[in-house]
Amino acid sequence: MSEMTKSLLETRGAERCFEAPIVGVQVSRDGQTLAALTIDGDAVLMARETMRQSDEWRVVSVHDGALSFAQGCGEDSFLSGGEDGRVVSLAADGTATELHKGRGWIDCLASTSTHYAFSCKKQVSLREAGGTEDLKSLEHPSAISGLAFDAKGRRLAASHYNGVSLWFVQSKDANVHSLTWKGSHTGLCMHPGGEAVVTSMQENELHGWRLSDGHNMRMSGYPRKIGSMDFTRKGRWLATSGADAAVLWPFFGGGPMGKAPMELARLPGLFTTVVKTHPTDDIVAIGFEDGTVLLAEVGGDEGRILPMCNGQRSGGVNRGAVTSLTFTPQGGALIFGTEEGYVGVVDLSAHG
Repeated sequence: MSEMTKSLLETRGAERCFEAPIVGVQVSRDGQTLAALTIDGDAVLMARETMRQSDEWRVVSVHDGALSFAQGCGEDSFLSGGEDGRVVSLAADGTATELHKGRGWIDCLASTSTHYAFSCKKQVSLREAGGTEDLKSLEHPSAISGLAFDAKGRRLAASHYNGVSLWFVQSKDANVHSLTWKGSHTGLCMHPGGEAVVTSMQENELHGWRLSDGHNMRMSGYPRKIGSMDFTRKGRWLATSGADAAVLWPFFGGGPMGKAPMELARLPGLFTTVVKTHPTDDIVAIGFEDGTVLLAEVGGDEGRILPMCNGQRSGGVNRGAVTSLTFTPQGGALIFGTEEGYVGVVDLSAHG
């Protein structure tokens, strides 16, 4: 392992291992609190200014089995869903407020600053920020696999078997716009400009719809299923996992149909598990199945890659596959979690 690979996490960050895999990591809307959620239902909270002091990370028990994690509607809060049928709002100080208690698992969560939504089997509940009563209860043809608001918070998209359902948040009627494509859709991503919806498929490919006219788009050729995807800040590229590099499809110049994808940060023999685009720069954070995390510049010179950490810690201990990673709102810090329970943070700011 090179000194560069060692030093990034060791000199600009911190890590800590927990007893269960990490379901997800999030950063509050104000960027002041970073958080992780374990599959056992423990939330890990860290203040931005002291995130590199892992002994100051706060651990709060939230669920009896956790499944989903999202930003909260408030500036300094998070939302979590569990096998216990609960949706919980968690404040930066560790205060937990139950927003929902039901009988079914809370599989998916999504939020804006004004609304949040969660799914249980075929049902999606849409509520105002902090609310405990449904504005709408939205029925779907099968279990929900993905949930997302568009960038303006006007529409809510839900993926399920045979397609995607789109709902207008402010509409008094629960009228659905259906995007249909036969097969099992396992997750979804919304274009930041509202131009497209893309889903991952069971068959190692992506399917998309151009929202202006409903035109279908198919992106295939992956050796594995795509578990993660994210549009770059202006929506020019869609970054995805599912290969031994991050695969980026062009959403400009008539793409992605008829256009070849670009590949970043290839590690032969290792597959990507998570991708996350930088909020202000054309950079992609890439997590691999062995715990390696890299930053790669989109469209830059070949080799413009910055290693965050190697998959193996000193002593040969493997961190496990990266399950989730994200940036703070201005991109000054990165947090990631792994299957072996590791949570890592790296300070990317100039004062580092």
